[in-house]
Amino acid sequence: MKNLELVTDYNNGMFFLMAGPCVIEGEEITRSIAATLKELTAKYKIPFIFKASYKKANRSKITSFTGIGDKEGLALLQSIRKELGVAIVTDIHSAQEAALAASYDIDILQIPAFLCRQTELLQAAAATGKWVNIKKGQFLSPEAMTFAVQKVRDSGNPNVMLTERGSQFGYGDLVVDFRSIPKMQKFGCPVVLDVTHSLQKPNQMSGVTGGEPELIPHIARAGIAAGADGLFMETHPDPASAKSDGANMLNLALMDGLLAQLVELRKTMNSIEKK
Repeated sequence: MKNLELVTDYNNGMFFLMAGPCVIEGEEITRSIAATLKELTAKYKIPFIFKASYKKANRSKITSFTGIGDKEGLALLQSIRKELGVAIVTDIHSAQEAALAASYDIDILQIPAFLCRQTELLQAAAATGKWVNIKKGQFLSPEAMTFAVQKVRDSGNPNVMLTERGSQFGYGDLVVDFRSIPKMQKFGCPVVLDVTHSLQKPNQMSGVTGGEPELIPHIARAGIAAGADGLFMETHPDPASAKSDGANMLNLALMDGLLAQLVELRKTMNSIEKK
C-alpha cells in the first residue's frame, strides 16, 4: 500500500502518523474515527496508518474491557482497510495471535512494550512477513533494543520499526528520553514516538491508568524536533467515555490543530537540516 511504502522512505520529508482508538469499542465509532483521521492526514499530506487494538490483554483488572471479540475485531479492521485504503496496525500478545492477525489484511503487527523481549513472539511476528513494530520496554535502554530488532531480522524479516513510549520513573510515572530517537535510528529502522502512552500514569490504586493529556502537544512537538520518523497517538471523540486508556488520549477534535502545528514544525526542521 502507498501509505505503508512511505514509512520506509526516510527522505520523504514528512513524518507518518499511527493513530486511532486504544481498542475497538464498536463498529460505528471505530469507522468514524478512522474516516476522520484519513480526512485530516490527507489534508496535511501525512502518511497514515490506522491503529486500533482488536484485543487488549494487559489490563489492570479482570473486569476491564478487552474488545468485541478477536475475529470480529480483526474483520472490522480488514473492512476499514479496504474501504478507506489505509494501512492498519494492531497489537498481538502471543505467537498464536501473530498467526491469527496475519490471516487478515493487517499491515503491521505491534509488540507491546511489556513483551518486547519475548523471543517466540518476535519470531512468530517475523514469520508472518508483516511489518513488526516493537515498542521499547519501559524498563530498557534504547541501546538494548538492538537485540529485539535482531531477533526479527535473524528470523528472516527486515521489516521492523521501533517505538519509544517513555521509561519508568518511579512506580506511577513515565519520562521520555528523547535521546532514544537518534540512538535507535542507528539500528537502520524507522523510529516512532508514542506520544500518548508516554504520558500515562500507570499503576494507580484505582486500577485505572491515569494520564496527562494536556501535555500531548508538548511531547509531540518535541518528538518532531528530535527527528522522529513517525508519531503514534491514541485518540477518541470523547476520551472520558473511552473503554481503555481514556485518561491519556487526545480528544479527536484537537487533532486538526495539532497536526497543522506538527507539519509546520517538520518543514522548519527540514529546512534547518539542509543548511
